[in-house]
Amino acid sequence: MFGPFYSTMFLAFESGNVIGLRMMKIMSGGSGSHDEANLMVTEKVQAMFEASASLLAGGTASSVIDRYREHVAANAKRLS
Repeated sequence: MFGPFYSTMFLAFESGNVIGLRMMKIMSGGSGSHDEANLMVTEKVQAMFEASASLLAGGTASSVIDRYREHVAANAKRLS
C-alpha cells in the first residue's frame, strides 16, 4: 500500500541530490559544464519518451517511478 508513496518520496530526495551535484558541475565552468547541461536536457527528453511508451504499453506508474530511480541512481554515481 505504501510502496509507491515511499518510492516517490525516495525519488524526490535522490533527485534533489543529483540536482545539487549537477549544479556544482555546471557552476564549475569549463567544457564539462556545457556537456552536463546538454546531457541533462537530453536525458529529460529521453526519460519522457520512455515513460510515455511504458505507460502506453500497459506499465504502471510505480514501474515508471522505479525506472526513473534507476536513471537518477546512475547519474548520482556518475557525478559523485
